[in-house]
Amino acid sequence: MVDDSRRISVLLGLLFGLAGMGSASAAVALPMLGDHFDIGVGQSTWVISLYALMLAVTTAVYGRISDLVGVKGPLLVGIGLMTAGALVAAAAPSYGVLLVARLFQGAGAAAVPTLGVAILSSRYDGAIRGLALGRLAAVAAAISCLGPLVGGVVEHAFGWRAVLAVPILGAAVIPFLWRALVGEGTGAGLDILGAVLVALTAAGLVLLVQSPSTGLVVALVGVLLLVLGAPLAALQVRRRPLDGFLPTAVIGNRTVVRSALAAAAVPAAWFGQLIAVPAVLVHDGWEPWQVGLLLVPSAVVAMFVPRIVGPLLARTGSAITLAVAGSTATFALLVTGLGAGLDSAPVLGVGVLLVTVAFGIGQPAMTAAVSSAVHQDVRGVALGIATLVFMTGGSVGSAVVGGAGGVLGVPLALALLALLPVLGLVVLIPELRRQAVPA
Repeated sequence: MVDDSRRISVLLGLLFGLAGMGSASAAVALPMLGDHFDIGVGQSTWVISLYALMLAVTTAVYGRISDLVGVKGPLLVGIGLMTAGALVAAAAPSYGVLLVARLFQGAGAAAVPTLGVAILSSRYDGAIRGLALGRLAAVAAAISCLGPLVGGVVEHAFGWRAVLAVPILGAAVIPFLWRALVGEGTGAGLDILGAVLVALTAAGLVLLVQSPSTGLVVALVGVLLLVLGAPLAALQVRRRPLDGFLPTAVIGNRTVVRSALAAAAVPAAWFGQLIAVPAVLVHDGWEPWQVGLLLVPSAVVAMFVPRIVGPLLARTGSAITLAVAGSTATFALLVTGLGAGLDSAPVLGVGVLLVTVAFGIGQPAMTAAVSSAVHQDVRGVALGIATLVFMTGGSVGSAVVGGAGGVLGVPLALALLALLPVLGLVVLIPELRRQAVPA
């Protein structure tokens, strides 16, 4: 059999990166968007946070559906939603319509990370799988890092509305992946109620975190969703332990839970910087395309991360690799906070470069840990749930900077966010100890 892992992983990484551009390119357009709709920075940040929120809360739905019906149909539906949402967002006549369009765009984009890693995990094994997952993460990170540059250039040439339409390019990748979209599902039913309860609980967390910039009402809604959603979701798990949205075979697997929680710090750092760096530099008088140029070295570095992550996973295992990613994310946030405090563009650029490395290492490490910890029959939903936690970290990261940044300032908000990777490392300690014990 011909090894097509390089081509497939690069195409999936391109698709993943274009989905990520839904946030990365839009971030540099927030000031112009805010001026157009006459809204402040705190409100305009919701364009990123809502996208990230839907990316998080719907990602596990695609994982579960892929277990039931295969990957082809769900991926096509997701790309269709992402494309339609991007087009409506670009033409939105009001801020409200724009936010609704971003919700649909995020819900569609969520298909890409879950189904992308599911395709690679089911198609390849061993060292080839590790290299393929690392390549996917690196290409995705590189494309996402180019998002601010693409967004800045497009905004300069065509205006901020055209920036929101950039993710429609993802539809052009599908024909080249068509032959790889194989595999049938089990045909079982989907626990819709469980999916809704999990989505509402995750939404409550993000709303609560971002409430400092949006007021008491948003905070109360977030608390209400958390207080009601979490126990009801737990009750639904007890009612449907085997075929529910959160099967106990997955959420009862400590390796899955610990790996996902530890890995969530990486996208938190990335999305937090995605809000912070353009905000600081645009405030200092930079043009959006200049902000994008500053991040080009990060895109270049991201392309070389697969040369590191594959051998690192093979040599040290997923737990230690996750610890490396989390430690790098913490350092990246502290560096970026220092750069924001000093108004130093070079220091900010180094911070983004470091978080790019962390993302390129952390995402494949989490995927490898989860894939090897569960049975193949629930691998799709396990990856979906892990990616839900992973992407929820991203929405929390943007919410912390968008919410606390206006109250504490960007440097302190980034320092506060740097605590998340530390907590992730604490959660990961049992896995590190277990991995350190000789078999």
